[in-house]
Amino acid sequence: MSGLLGKKIGMTSIYDESGKNMACTVIQAGPCVVTQILTKERDGYDAIQLAFDDLDERKVNKPMRGHFAKAGITPKRIMAEFTRFEAGHRKSFGEVIGVEVFTVGEFIDVSGLSKGKGFQGVVRRHNFHGVGDATHGQHNRLRAPGSLGASSYPSRVFPGMRMAGHMGNKKVKMINLKILRIIPENNIIVVKGSVPGANGSYLKLERWS
Repeated sequence: MSGLLGKKIGMTSIYDESGKNMACTVIQAGPCVVTQILTKERDGYDAIQLAFDDLDERKVNKPMRGHFAKAGITPKRIMAEFTRFEAGHRKSFGEVIGVEVFTVGEFIDVSGLSKGKGFQGVVRRHNFHGVGDATHGQHNRLRAPGSLGASSYPSRVFPGMRMAGHMGNKKVKMINLKILRIIPENNIIVVKGSVPGANGSYLKLERWS
């Protein structure tokens, strides 16, 4: 199996065998349910769709209710497709998948939505230094972006110009995070380092070995 869906619980630190204190993230991974199996003959590619985290049926529209009913499960909050399968790990329709697909010591990629920061200026968003220690010559331009381009030619702002704007709330992937501990009875995975998003946000865990 190539991965799971999960939820970020929070961060803590644990000690390794040598006594080194390591920052780590606690993730609730699964249980996930196989809600759809896509095949190359019918859909053009091989994949399975996993669903995670129960959702009130009143918040689900009729097409999605039918989709979940076909798998014989209650509505779920998030779904994602996984396209990589190891030999002998192909899952069947309606099967429940838990943390047993991972092993302690292996490396996984974790992706999710980063924390939204709202509308931010160039100093915070792009690490502009501002005027700094200026003593005279200006009076109210400490954090301004400066010139955005020439006036007469080309009379436009080039694409990619670093400017103020919306910061955060984007998909971020952390690669090669080592699994330090697995607690199967609670569907808990502890990975080394940090992962994107706030506590309670949803994550996609993938194995790329």
